[in-house]
Amino acid sequence: MVNYPSGVRAGGYPQKKKNQNIRYGKRGMGLEEMINQANDYYLVNHQAVIHKKPTPITVVHVDYPDRSMAKITEAYYVQPSTTDYNGVVNGKYIDFDAKETKNKTNMPLKNFHQHQITHLKNVLENGGIGFLVLGFTTLSEYYIFPASLLIKIWDKAKAGGEKSLPYKIVSKQGIKINSKMIPSLDYLPALKKLFNI
Repeated sequence: MVNYPSGVRAGGYPQKKKNQNIRYGKRGMGLEEMINQANDYYLVNHQAVIHKKPTPITVVHVDYPDRSMAKITEAYYVQPSTTDYNGVVNGKYIDFDAKETKNKTNMPLKNFHQHQITHLKNVLENGGIGFLVLGFTTLSEYYIFPASLLIKIWDKAKAGGEKSLPYKIVSKQGIKINSKMIPSLDYLPALKKLFNI
């Protein structure tokens, strides 16, 4: 059996690995991939310019096994990242984060971090549009939800209130994103409706 360097067997089937460890770092990538595809679609069709923000890191060590195969082997976060995406829609600055959960009744606030809340507050204070794309994967439902409401719920939680963002609030105060073929998560109409842009 011939195996290619990428671990793909001849015939195109990936090589099975024994004792695979569970990886939690890729949680949410399904939602991010859908958003990235939508952003590409919006850019090509001149509807919006929205990009995923790079994670700020400092590279400490790089291995060069071959001239064309440099591999970062050690790096550190320079600072906590803020939100996942930013861009421009109809002349308005937008900034948002994407979160998903398998929970049917709420989005746990532990999915958010203080530096993200602070960043969204700053965006709102400076006239930008801050929001969230929230996915309830078990329900196959996705919503645009305003950052201003998340901030209020976050502040109440810090004062001893509920430690989650209830589905009932998200479904009533947010705008549901309708499914389409292309892009599969066409969130721009819901965004425009919620913020009247």
